[in-house]
Amino acid sequence: MTKQIEPAVFIPAAILAIGGVAAVLMAGDQAEIVFTAARDFITDTAGWVYSVGIGMFLIAALVVALSDWGRIKLGPDDSVPEFSFMAWFAMLFSAGMGIGLMFFAVAEPITHYLSPPGAAPETQAAAQQSMVLTFFHWGIHAWAVYVIVGLSLAYFAFRHGLPLTIRSALYPLIGDRIYGPIGHLVDVIAILGTLFGVATSLGYGVTQINAGLNAVFGLEISAPVQVTLIAIITLMATTSVLAGLDKGIRRLSQINLYLAIGLLAFVLIMGPTLFLIGAYVQNIGHYVDQLATLTFNVDAYGDGEWISAWTLFYWGWWISWSPFVGMFIARISRGRTIREFIIGALFGPTLFTFLWMTVYGNSALLEVMGNAASPILEAVRGGQSELALFALLDTLPLASVTSVIAIVLITTFFVTSSDSGSLVKSTLAAGGALTPPIWQRLFWALLEGVVAAVLLIGGGLAALQSATIAAALPFTLVIGLAFIGLVRAWSMETARKAGQQSAAQMPVEGVAVPWKVRLRLMFSRPAPAEVESWINATAEPAFRELIPEMEKLGHTATIESEDGRLSLRVAHGDDPDFIYGVALKAYEANSDAEIERTQTDDNSYARAEVFLREGGQHYDVFGYSKNQLIRDMLRHYEHHLQWLHHMQHVG
Repeated sequence: MTKQIEPAVFIPAAILAIGGVAAVLMAGDQAEIVFTAARDFITDTAGWVYSVGIGMFLIAALVVALSDWGRIKLGPDDSVPEFSFMAWFAMLFSAGMGIGLMFFAVAEPITHYLSPPGAAPETQAAAQQSMVLTFFHWGIHAWAVYVIVGLSLAYFAFRHGLPLTIRSALYPLIGDRIYGPIGHLVDVIAILGTLFGVATSLGYGVTQINAGLNAVFGLEISAPVQVTLIAIITLMATTSVLAGLDKGIRRLSQINLYLAIGLLAFVLIMGPTLFLIGAYVQNIGHYVDQLATLTFNVDAYGDGEWISAWTLFYWGWWISWSPFVGMFIARISRGRTIREFIIGALFGPTLFTFLWMTVYGNSALLEVMGNAASPILEAVRGGQSELALFALLDTLPLASVTSVIAIVLITTFFVTSSDSGSLVKSTLAAGGALTPPIWQRLFWALLEGVVAAVLLIGGGLAALQSATIAAALPFTLVIGLAFIGLVRAWSMETARKAGQQSAAQMPVEGVAVPWKVRLRLMFSRPAPAEVESWINATAEPAFRELIPEMEKLGHTATIESEDGRLSLRVAHGDDPDFIYGVALKAYEANSDAEIERTQTDDNSYARAEVFLREGGQHYDVFGYSKNQLIRDMLRHYEHHLQWLHHMQHVG
């Protein structure tokens, strides 16, 4: 049964969210002063922690992807990805950086061009440096943080059955205490960080939508208009929530991707195409060339002002967003290998982001370098960065059409960010349920819109942004500890395989079924009803016969039954339990494709396939006698004991 609510998480998170907004509004400008001072103190005294942490997360992700650990699946060994690669990539892209790309693709390169840290302003050198810095802030480092957090959650949730919550990443460090106050606190903090982080971005998004509507239709730029837009778009987000993950977020994410590619292609084709293609290649080259230097640059020989205002700001922002994005990409990545997860999440969105930033950023740079009176420069200089994208589109044909498409794209990014954020928060508040109740998702979607609107009116967005960045410091340490736990868990998996290879092989053959009969069974195609009857008549008695013998040896053994699946679980105290079971799997007679049991017909057949704790073993034991099945189970149990022996030495 799906858990509806985790009271120790939901109630404090809801109270603190509402109370936090009220406190920020009542404190007014004082809240921003306090939070900004805290942020500045942290970045001045411990800013190097962000830089070292981000750099180590990236190195760790790449090393793991290239290691043998990369073959491990985020789920049982026989699991398959829930979503196609294109759908998966679209959701990665939409959740990670959607609104930000629309807002900063033009504004950030122009800002660096006007005030570069290591070049003369408004020169060719400043233009080149502005793109490298933009790539640096929006590139592979951000996704390295998301990957480490997402790996921790997906691995322990899908492979070891822990809740899909932030607390599960700490399991190797505190064990079952994740289910107590410490775990509740971690999840509450994650909910609040997600709520205020997404609300802040939604505030930026709606200001850009308002700017676009002003540019196209002359709609007034004002707080009442923006609050109305938030209300409308929040209602759209609730509709997406009701549609569910597959029909809601997945479809909207794919729409986002198609619209983004279409708008990108238009600017690329109608703009300076050959220049942009060359700039993309050169920007990547400069980025790779300066990657190590930029990663570990903490401005030790300078005043650190620019690093704090830009690089450390971004590092803190990505870290503060990592519970949200990491948990979401974990949720959509069940069944993929660790290598596929890392490579796909690191390089797929990053390369697309680089292309996006090049097409928009270099187009804008080319425009302003040849026109000192460009409206793009006026918008950025005047502190109206939300107008920069539309000022660029206005230099190209069909500006009204492309501006409308841009507004639609920002809106759909808004909706998917709100929807995916609601999914994450409701999953946390429901104790890690993969399908949290609709009412919870609606609650968080509506609260997100209310928070964004209230803070937009009260001017609290900057205060909360500063607070979120300051809070990212302790979470950097949490991510590091979670990765240490991951390494320990993967080492135990390696030990498990070593145990399986070194354990003695017990013979399965017996006298109950002659070998000729067994040979015929290997080529048989039994009906699902026959396999189900065999499970009830042979497998279950075999398991029951083992229970008292296990108890004599001091281990509690229990039988677990689920539709078409029967398993024996042997408890080993603090060590992982041993699980051996048989599952009825039905197949089409002509294609050997697995089908639902409810879809069987006269041409289908079934197998009794063995599964263990780590997943399906892909071999059939239908027709085994009771003794043969016990012997097969003992063979795997001996592997398990050998693994526990290895694990003690590894741990």
